[in-house]
Amino acid sequence: MTRLGYGEEIRRWRVEKYCEYDRLINAQLPSLTVKTAGSKAEGLTCLCESDRDLLIALNGVICVETGINLNTIPDDISVFWMDDTGVYPGHCILLLKRQARFLHAIRDALCENGYGELLLSSVLFIDEFSRLTNKHENETVYHERAGPALPQTWRGIFKLDTVYSIRCQCPSILRRWAVRPRHWPQSVVVQRVVSLGAYVTPTGFKESENKHIEWRICFNSGETELMNNLNDTQAKVYVLLKWILKEIIKPTNKEITSYVLKNIILWQAENTPQTEFHSRSLLHWLHDGLRGLRTAIEKKILNYYMIPERNLMEACGLEDALKRKWIIDITEMIEMGPNVLLRLEKIRKAIVASPEPMLWYSKRRTELEMLFLEEMNRDQKCINENGEQDVPDFMLYALRKRKKEIKLEVERRMLMEGCSRNEILKLFYRMFI
Repeated sequence: MTRLGYGEEIRRWRVEKYCEYDRLINAQLPSLTVKTAGSKAEGLTCLCESDRDLLIALNGVICVETGINLNTIPDDISVFWMDDTGVYPGHCILLLKRQARFLHAIRDALCENGYGELLLSSVLFIDEFSRLTNKHENETVYHERAGPALPQTWRGIFKLDTVYSIRCQCPSILRRWAVRPRHWPQSVVVQRVVSLGAYVTPTGFKESENKHIEWRICFNSGETELMNNLNDTQAKVYVLLKWILKEIIKPTNKEITSYVLKNIILWQAENTPQTEFHSRSLLHWLHDGLRGLRTAIEKKILNYYMIPERNLMEACGLEDALKRKWIIDITEMIEMGPNVLLRLEKIRKAIVASPEPMLWYSKRRTELEMLFLEEMNRDQKCINENGEQDVPDFMLYALRKRKKEIKLEVERRMLMEGCSRNEILKLFYRMFI
């Protein structure tokens, strides 16, 4: 898996580069804060392997739970109160408590609740940002909204899911999480997660009559911190489970998502001494994860790691016939022992491939990905410093020159091995998925 781009070193390097990019972007955005989330922020996917998740938090507005003293919040910040009365766990309704200056998207999403109060509609909020998005940007295709996310594809390759959110102060929820007895993570990491706070995103509980005005509480920054504190074996178990979900289980309507798998891994880590996760135990924990997934499917119960009262399998749309099929499929995978790995295309091809070409290809693929991410950050740095992108810059020139050299090197080798030029073009794309 290390040669396939999932080793500890490249994982940490990706995390660093995406964090750097976020810092560069945020230096230019007074009213928004952008944060890379999900698998890219965790360093667990190659460049184009999955969507890049962007969480965009609005500056100048915050929501708080009951009991927070509003006098502790600066006067120039608008404040909403989180009302969780009668809503599904992990969700809330936002009531305006103090108005400062607003973005138009917030002002236009305010509604009366019939009791003389203003609430913030999650549906109107996301509709406003969808409308404000530049639909005519070159080389970008915008897709239908998916939950709280606004998906888009750039140049037919780079997929982006953007979620607009509001920062959230919910110390009681984080306190309940922090005081749980646990093997993992260490107390210093627990405190860091608490300090990172929470967000609310514009999506309600699927089966709620009031889902158009409900918001979901999430802990993207804290969960990224937790995932980045998994060791190499735990991270690889998570990647393998995601491959199994995509290639073998193949849900068509998001009945099970990678987020379910992430929560299985987090519970696994919390309930087990860290010393038990090592390279020789990888298959054991993979099978343990599969058993956890089978139980979640069978009982339709998986407690959300941060708010256990919220069941991630509630209203997931899983029908009985599909449930029975997946239980049988997962049982067969567990009974296969280590041979289950041979059902995964990347693993199977890596085993069949000759060692020398495989190592050569792996090094070129890794270097090319590193060059792309370095170029992405250097581009943004040039914009920050000069107000435009393609200014003369020695570092950018060197990065692009090396990218061309690697592409020519790969092309020459592929031609020598009998590949057609069409196959070479496909290879360049596949190097990053």
